[in-house]
Amino acid sequence: MAQAGGGEQKKIWMTTTGLPLTIALEWPFHRSTSGADFWVLHGDIRLENSDGLHAPVAVNLSATVREVLASLEPKDVEAPVINALRKEVDRRQIEFVKSGKLKPVAFSSRHYDFRRQKWVFGKATDEAIATFVERKVYWQNVYWNNGGDKRVWIGDPTEAQYLETTPEHLVEIAGRLVAADGLVRMEGEWAEATSGLMGQAERFEATMRSAVEELEKKHAFERG
Repeated sequence: MAQAGGGEQKKIWMTTTGLPLTIALEWPFHRSTSGADFWVLHGDIRLENSDGLHAPVAVNLSATVREVLASLEPKDVEAPVINALRKEVDRRQIEFVKSGKLKPVAFSSRHYDFRRQKWVFGKATDEAIATFVERKVYWQNVYWNNGGDKRVWIGDPTEAQYLETTPEHLVEIAGRLVAADGLVRMEGEWAEATSGLMGQAERFEATMRSAVEELEKKHAFERG
């Protein structure tokens, strides 16, 4: 099912469970029209390598978290919003359908540690980081446009925030645990897939199928 497509370059956001997502956000945040004290940002999460499955979402930013943000501009809030949405997918709180109503997603203090004054989405082990990097490089290469530079940025601060590490540590682990297997080539903060990595499509797609099945079973159980 996986194949490169034309048009605008897709930015793939991996989940720790192995799902490749694209996330479109309809900026800017706006105040809730219901009278509640929160701000709303609409968006759509697409499950790539699927038959058009997606999840329309309404990100509800609480007043408590609004106080710790420098602004509601993408430069200050896009990374934690993307990571909050990915974490909700990890927790199987978001269902992917072919059509559906907006699902409210709380962007609240559970994603922010006020004592340490930092975003928290769950700290990944070095082994989990290495697996994440493999999947990120594979799926991003699947959706590259034909031609051009096919390197993938490993030192992305948004990814570091999601895995609760640093960009430097991401690059270190990528070089130590992934490049050593001959699956990627590292150049600074950038990784390039080898034919060995791209030849393991069944492994990555099997992981994705398993994650989708677990997610669907959870939501089917909730519906009764």
